[in-house]
Formats: sequence, C-alpha cells, structure tokens
Amino acid sequence: IRELLDRLGRPQDRLKFVHVAGTNGKGSTCAYLASILQAAGLRTGLFTSPYLITFEERIRVDGANITLDELTEATLLVKGQAEAMADHPTEFELMTAVALVHFVRRGCDIVVLEVGLGGRLDSTNAIDAPEAAVIARIGLDHTKLLGTTLAAIAGEKAGIVKPGSAVVSWPQDAEAMAVVEQAVAAAGDTLTVPDFACLNVGPVDWGASGAPARSFSYGRFADLRTKLLGSYQPALAIEVTEALRTRGWAVDDDAVRQGVAGAAWPGRFEIVRAGEGEPTVVVDGGHNPQGARALVDSLADVFPGRKPVFIMGVLEDKDYPAMLETVMPLVGGFVAVTPDNPRALSADRLARAIRWTGQDVLGCSAHMRPLVARDMADALAKARELAGADGLICAFGSLYSVGALKEQLEG
Repeated sequence: IRELLDRLGRPQDRLKFVHVAGTNGKGSTCAYLASILQAAGLRTGLFTSPYLITFEERIRVDGANITLDELTEATLLVKGQAEAMADHPTEFELMTAVALVHFVRRGCDIVVLEVGLGGRLDSTNAIDAPEAAVIARIGLDHTKLLGTTLAAIAGEKAGIVKPGSAVVSWPQDAEAMAVVEQAVAAAGDTLTVPDFACLNVGPVDWGASGAPARSFSYGRFADLRTKLLGSYQPALAIEVTEALRTRGWAVDDDAVRQGVAGAAWPGRFEIVRAGEGEPTVVVDGGHNPQGARALVDSLADVFPGRKPVFIMGVLEDKDYPAMLETVMPLVGGFVAVTPDNPRALSADRLARAIRWTGQDVLGCSAHMRPLVARDMADALAKARELAGADGLICAFGSLYSVGALKEQLEG
C-alpha cells in the first residue's frame, strides 16, 4: 500500500484524518464524527467497510456516495499504478487508495477513516499521524489474524497510535486498556477516555411519525437527540470532537448537536419496517459475542418484554455458539439463512447449533425448531409467519445478510 500510494503521488499527505479502529461501535462512531464535522461546515470524507446495498457506500463526501463515474475514474488511475507493481495490492488496499485519491479530488478538509481489520497492518495505517486516533470498544474477533487475547488484539488496534495525535479510547477492559495506555505513552500522546458517569440516557421517544429517537445528556451537552438507538452512545465521538477543538478545528456546540441528531448508520440496530398490520423489523450487523450482547441490551431497552423472531446468518469463522448463547433467553423463534459470502456458515449447520444451544441454555428444545430458509426472501416470509402481524423480527449475525434483508424490505 505504501508503494502504491507513492506511485500515486502520496495523496494521503494532502489530507487530514480522524483514524478509527476497534471491534464494536467503530462504524457508528465514524457516522457520528462525519455528521458532526459536516455540520461544522467542513468538507468531510468518510471511508468505511463493508457496504450494505451498493459498493459506493464505502466512499462518501458530505454524506453523498461517490458516483459511479467518480469511482470509475479513480479506480482506473489506481489500477494503472497497481498493475505496474511486482507485488499486486489486495482489493482493500486498492479501495483505500481509490478513496484517498477521491478525497483529494473533492478537496476534503478532513477524512474520517475507518480501519478495515486490526490497525497496525491495515492499509489505512499508511497515513502519517492523524489529527485524532480513535479506538472503539475492543473485543475478541478475527482471532486467527489478530490474536486470541484482548491484549494481543488491543496491540493490533493500538497500532494506529502515532506521535503527534490526540488519542481517544473507549473505556476498555483492563487487559486491553493497559495495552492502549502503553502505546499512547510510548508515542508521547495524550489519552482521553469518555466518562460514562456523565452520560444520562433517556427513554426511546417514538414520536407522532413512528420514527424512534432518544434524548440524552453527556457532560456539558444537555438534551442531545439521536436516531441511533443501539447501546453505543455518541460519547466517544463527542470526546473526539473536543480533542479536535484543542488542535484548532472550529467545531462549535451547535455542530455537535446537529451532527449527533443527523447521524445515520444503516444496518446497526435499525428499525426498517414497522408498518400497520406487519411485524416490526429490526436489522443489526452484530457479528460477534460483544455485538450480540449489545443487540440483546438494545432489544430489551427499546422493546421491553417482546420476544423477537431472529433471522440469523453468520460467517463460519465467527464465534456463533457464543452469540447464540447470548440471544437465546430472549428468543421467540429462529430462521436460519446462509449469507451470500464464500465464508458463510450453511443454514443447516447453523440450525443444528441453534437446537443444541437451545437445549443447553433453556434446558429444552421444544420451541427451538429453527426454520431453514433457501434465501433471504424465504427467510423473511418464514419470519413474518412466525412473528404474526403484531410481532417483532430481528435480523442479525452478518452485515451481508442484513444488506440482503434490507434489499428485500425496500423492494
């Protein structure tokens, strides 16, 4: 990636960055930050992965996807340099370069750059010291590549910390926090950690239109409002904003308020269908045990006492047994589906795991007879039948299956 960027004239040197790593919540943190910076009047780039519906979602400027013409033009430029290299870049390395080229062409003032995997060896880490290095909550995921302990994974995530940056981290488990603190100290940077004692979260307000939102206060910010209802609150993004202010970025309180209210992050505890005479449908990209825990907490908070029918599709390398153990006490039924991905776990194998977990966790498997769907359209039809008109459906386990469900719901 460094060779490729050198061949392209080092576009990263003409940009300023907020670099975001972590296991859970990094996407929503990116969404909040991009929305706040845009509300401050800054031309803001956003690079994320994967995508839900269209590839162009991964590269945005001021909330708008890169156009197909822009994507084609930047890709052809990058392709020409990549094909001259002895060690051809990977797809993610290519798209990182495409994004950086596009952000320079659009004259971005600042770019919110989400790490793809890990941090230390991720292609996004070819940038020099960012304005802020952000580490969202660290959990056990991608253990074959990043390590089998929180400390090992934290070492990879903290690889984005470089001398000369502000560093903001989620209050990690002690094992991971020690590694982050060590990396910050070695870089000579200053670490900020949100104080959740200052966070006061209100109940969900469904409003007259049926579009839910939540009010909350954090520190000196009172009566903020967000459409993102999941357990990850925007405190981390607010602390990043404060750190940017100390570095001279003009982001006032009104921009924070507007940006938090306007932030959207599709596929993360998103209520996509709650029409009359139809079950309510929630989609969530939670794909590891920590994500499943956050999903269960959010369902209990937003839909207290409801027993959802889960549509679940997972990748084979995920810790799906632990995910099933987490959601099992809440379940009202299961539909297993195979995500459209080469690494997918088959619906049949997932159904067997659901039956075994139901026996272990609930002590019986009487209602743990998961349905197996041919595809997402079949899964949605089966879930609607199980849930009934007044029921609740929740699709989770993989962003690939969540994206397919959103396509079905949106026609």
